[in-house]
Amino acid sequence: MNYTSFGGRLFTAFNYVLLISLGLLCILPLVHVGALSFSSSTAAGAGIVKLWPIEFTWKSYEFVLRKKEFLHSMEISLQRVLLGVAVNMLLTVMLGYALSKESRIFTGRTWYAWFFVLTIFVNGGFIPWYLVIKEAGLLNSLGALILPGAVPVFNVVLLLNFFRSLPKELEESAFMDGAGHWKILWRIFLPLSLPAIATIGLFTIVGHWNAWFDGLILMNSPDKYPLQSYLQTVVINHDLALINSTDITMLAEVSDRTLKAAQTLLGALPILMVYPFLQKYFVKGMVLGSVKE
Repeated sequence: MNYTSFGGRLFTAFNYVLLISLGLLCILPLVHVGALSFSSSTAAGAGIVKLWPIEFTWKSYEFVLRKKEFLHSMEISLQRVLLGVAVNMLLTVMLGYALSKESRIFTGRTWYAWFFVLTIFVNGGFIPWYLVIKEAGLLNSLGALILPGAVPVFNVVLLLNFFRSLPKELEESAFMDGAGHWKILWRIFLPLSLPAIATIGLFTIVGHWNAWFDGLILMNSPDKYPLQSYLQTVVINHDLALINSTDITMLAEVSDRTLKAAQTLLGALPILMVYPFLQKYFVKGMVLGSVKE
C-alpha cells in the first residue's frame, strides 16, 4: 500500500493516535494503582493521587508482605498455575495432535471433534457443574480449581488447526524412518509449534491466575482461597487486618485504599513479569490456524 500520499499519511497518523490512546487506556489505570500504593495514607484519603506517588512510602507493601493470608493465597495461586498449566497443556497437546489427523488415520475423528466442540456452545449450567464437583469429592481442594477445566476446548481447536497447517511431508518422512506418533509429536510437531504453544500457554497462565469466582464457590474456607478470590473479598470489603492491627505507627502510615492498591499491584506483577518473555511468540500466535494453503 502507498502511504506517501496525503490520505495515506493521514491514515497512518490516525492509526498511531488510536493505538496510543488505546494503550494509554490500558496502562494509566495500572499506573494510578501503583502511584496510590506508594503514597501516604493522607494523600490517598484526600484523593489527590493521580499518576505519581505523593509522600512516597513503602509502608503499604511492608504491611501486605507480612500478612499471612495474602502470602498463603499467593502460594495457593502459584500451585494452581503450576499444576493447572501442566495438566491443561499436556491434554491440549495430546488431544490437538489426535484430532489434527484425517479420518482415514484416526477412525471416528469427526465424531470426537464434534463431541468436544459442542461443549463450547452447550453446557449443563452452574448447578449441575457444582453438583458434579461436589459428588466427585473435590470441594475445598486444589483439584476443584484444576480438574473441571482440565481440557480447554478452545485451545485444542487452535492447536489442532496449527498442527494441520504443518507440512505433511515431515510426518511421512518420520514414519518412513521408523518413528511413531509419540516421537513425531515430541520431536517434530512441538518444536515447530512454539508460537502456538507459547500463546496457548500464556492464555492458560492468565486464565488460572485471574480466576476468582470458582475459588469463592468451591472453597468452603477463606484460608483455601487462591489470590484473586482473596483479593476480591479484600477489594469489596474493608481490610480487617488493618482494623485489628496493634501497630499505631503503621495505622497512621497506611490506609485501606493504599493496602488495596498494593495488593492489587502485587497480584498483577507475576503476569506482568511473564508476558515479556512470551511476547515474541504472542504476535505470531494471534493468527493460529487463520491461513490455509
